[in-house]
Amino acid sequence: MARVVVVHGVGQEFLGPELMCHQVGPALRDGIRLAGEVDPDAEVACAFYGDLFFPPGVRSWHLPPWDEHDVDGLEADLLDSWWAGAVAVDPDIADPAGTRGAAGFAVSRALSSRAVRARLDALSGSRFFAAVSDRLLIFALKQVRRYLTERPLREAVRARVAAAIDPDTRVLVGHSLGSVVAYETLCADPSLPVTDLVTLGSPLGLRSVVFDRLDPAPIGEVGLWPGTVRRWTNIADQGDVVALPGRLADRFPDVQDETIANGVRMHDLLRYLTAPTTGRAIARGVRNGDES
Repeated sequence: MARVVVVHGVGQEFLGPELMCHQVGPALRDGIRLAGEVDPDAEVACAFYGDLFFPPGVRSWHLPPWDEHDVDGLEADLLDSWWAGAVAVDPDIADPAGTRGAAGFAVSRALSSRAVRARLDALSGSRFFAAVSDRLLIFALKQVRRYLTERPLREAVRARVAAAIDPDTRVLVGHSLGSVVAYETLCADPSLPVTDLVTLGSPLGLRSVVFDRLDPAPIGEVGLWPGTVRRWTNIADQGDVVALPGRLADRFPDVQDETIANGVRMHDLLRYLTAPTTGRAIARGVRNGDES
């Protein structure tokens, strides 16, 4: 029975639950040991939902030939956010705004294929997305948009997470989009036994694109506390352009925000899991989850 359940983000859709856990389990236990914690018998399960973004029975690298003409609306807004985050931490990234800066460009531009093309070019030349093709970058944008706007898909994804949680589960770990899924799953079913939520590289606090579209909806500018969670630790690399903003406590009071450094792979799930800060938070949840 799994004491810890890990929920993946985008970029894992070509794996499966067994292969994912083969990588995630050792990384998570390494993080616990590197934190100087005694391994608290942290059995790990993986809530896998990546296949839900493909048609049933289809799994291939033959993605549609997407380009800048296939990105608009919420997807373009998210792309803007990633680009602005990348520029903020890496001044060498090409600036499609020219000399006007991000704020001036955002105000003056129309959402057009030219603007999208410029951002795709800028990010593809950055250290954040340099190994990612246009198609995969656009696929990531579309996954986030689809989760936030397609109710049947959203419910199916959350059902996968709920099904992975058993009576012994105490810690739910959500990475990237998986942090949004984990949060919403706990909010939807307060009977789940999770006591500790650990979010990694999370975009939960990103206004307009994510935060304002959460289910349940925030009240004013404050997000609801998830289910029966007692402790919520949010961990972000300062250079992670997906984890915008890095702090969640401003939107979710009582969240404990932690900052780490993942080297050149800022958003990588395994880098997050092997970080001692993450290991410490998970070990604490496993150890103290049954306390009253």
